[in-house]
Amino acid sequence: MKQNSALVIEGGAMRGIFAAGVLDAFLSQDYQPFDFAIGVSAGASNLLGYLAKAPERSYQVITQLATTKSFFSPARFLAGGNLTDVKWLSDASMQQFPICLETLFNTIPFYAVTTNIETGLADYVKVRGENIHQVIEATTALPIAYKNNPCFGGACYTDGALADSIPVVEAYRRGARDITVVLSHPLSYSMPEPKREWLIKAMLAKNPKVAEAMLFRNKCYNAALQFIRYPPADAKVRVIAPPEDFPVKRLTRNKSVLDQGYQMGLNAGQSHLANRSGQHQMTLEDCPFC
Repeated sequence: MKQNSALVIEGGAMRGIFAAGVLDAFLSQDYQPFDFAIGVSAGASNLLGYLAKAPERSYQVITQLATTKSFFSPARFLAGGNLTDVKWLSDASMQQFPICLETLFNTIPFYAVTTNIETGLADYVKVRGENIHQVIEATTALPIAYKNNPCFGGACYTDGALADSIPVVEAYRRGARDITVVLSHPLSYSMPEPKREWLIKAMLAKNPKVAEAMLFRNKCYNAALQFIRYPPADAKVRVIAPPEDFPVKRLTRNKSVLDQGYQMGLNAGQSHLANRSGQHQMTLEDCPFC
């Protein structure tokens, strides 16, 4: 019996430059063996370029658009506006770096993770032609930083990373038994306990379930890492993660630093493909999850 394979891409704001490099390495060798893909936040945005077979699109979006004041503006935030205007970024990306929607929707099913503001739980929304703009806005709509709650299909949403930052368990639940995961932190990372619980609850008083999801996020995140490290006996999880010296932070806007992160992603993607093709074999010390 064929074992379904899935591609899972974590978010991480500007840290998504690593996944952009990995996916461009995949595109350079026309590597797309997956039965479906799931992306979260910036990871879902990265999948647009990969599934539409548009190399370097994600790199261009991150380095040319996400670094501008139109997207990230502390001054606008202090004046009552958005710190990160994800709708502007989504719209500007489509205008300046358009993709072929026919190619996008004729590859494999593509799901984006959103957090339902009424339940605080993850909704895994299939991206289609009629909802692509709303879904990409919703999956990246970081609460507090983005003032709007995108609504469609009878529900309202916020950033999918709150409820499920690494949807590897969901990929398994959907039948995948060979899962490739691209992370935005080194493998040694573990998400710490949230600080200032009272402040989070106060700032999200109108959406208490979102506050709960934010406060519980580290437990969900670390549980996903445990699944990756110790998957079920019938599953194989392959991980591509940034090296320990990965320099990009969530809000990095320095292009030279972003370029370093992108090159690290390219290198990691190329190494993964070389290992998969048998060009060289990594030891368990080199890559315990390849």
